[in-house]
Amino acid sequence: MNGHLSAVTLNALIDGQLAAEELRVAKEHLDRCPSCTSDALEYALLKNTVARNGQRHTMPAGFEAKIRSQISAHQAAAASSDKSAGPRTGTQRNMALAGWAAAAALLLSVGGAVVVEQRARLADATAMQTASLAAEVVDQHVATLANSQPQVVSSDRHTVKPWFQGKIPFSFNLPEPLPQDTKLDGANLAYLYGHPAAQLLYSIGRHRVSVFLTERTNSTQTMKTQERAGYHLVSFSTADLDAVAISDVDPARLAELVRSIEQAQNGSH
Repeated sequence: MNGHLSAVTLNALIDGQLAAEELRVAKEHLDRCPSCTSDALEYALLKNTVARNGQRHTMPAGFEAKIRSQISAHQAAAASSDKSAGPRTGTQRNMALAGWAAAAALLLSVGGAVVVEQRARLADATAMQTASLAAEVVDQHVATLANSQPQVVSSDRHTVKPWFQGKIPFSFNLPEPLPQDTKLDGANLAYLYGHPAAQLLYSIGRHRVSVFLTERTNSTQTMKTQERAGYHLVSFSTADLDAVAISDVDPARLAELVRSIEQAQNGSH
């Protein structure tokens, strides 16, 4: 390799994105180039600092001083080694490998901290999105309970399903038969989290149920249950749909209805 490692290569090295041959070449270059080793460590420090500031976290006391001290020590050792003329001895090569090992360990440590913080940020965003979606589902279900009539009033699935044609960008199946003491009351065209949704209205005994179906936007997930504002919410995803049901009925009976709807999407009913 002629010259020094490029910024692109250094970034890819820190992010662990170099191919095996590229990584070998980069390691050999860093082994003999204190300037690029110093640059690599500074890139790692910069990435860690940006990630921490983005989370408004404070860098541990002494962390930056420790990094800079190790950079200085490595540069001094490499400069001293370069002053010696002639080919490297076995001891010199061992010292260079030890320097690279220390630098690599430091890079992995910093990179690991960045990955952990990125995962924490993603988990926080997912939790906020889930809470916001649950609040919107509760609000729309309560508003529906206050209205006397659905937009389409029918207990016939062959009437309710066709009513949505041309109104939503996806299709769905309705189960038949339904669990005991469960009845289809009708449906509404709704919007959930900015997406058109089919709001199916059921009764389980004297309890009303809303089931919202939207085009799938999230990864496939198993059935999940949560409680909010005195209601039970059950959600699931199929290959094409995201679904969430809400009611104050017994959670086991709500899960039974949701399971029948999920199976209908898979053609089990």
